[in-house]
Amino acid sequence: MAIKITDECINCGACEPECPNNAIYEAGEEWRYSDGTSLTGNVVLPNGNKVVADEQHEPKDDEVYFIVTDKCTECKGFHDEPQCAAVCPVDCCVPDEDNEETDEQLFAKQQFLHKE
Repeated sequence: MAIKITDECINCGACEPECPNNAIYEAGEEWRYSDGTSLTGNVVLPNGNKVVADEQHEPKDDEVYFIVTDKCTECKGFHDEPQCAAVCPVDCCVPDEDNEETDEQLFAKQQFLHKE
């Protein structure tokens, strides 16, 4: 399951540099699938959605930091635990029960995002 940031976030920014997938963005920040990944051009995500990797997207939250679910792998393939949750001083980086994924799916997503 992906991680989400709750509205208890104090916008300290500790989580953002820890994310190996560049899936965490500051409140109000536009984002791209290509940010911090090897994705370019037209791609089909593991969930079947078709996207343009370099296209800018509207912020998912204007109040607190947010995580782009399609880019979150819970740090699988990089670390033993989600680094955002490990460094969050207020424990607002929590499992997103609306986006459950198996370890196999998360590892596959990591490989997809960071093709060699």
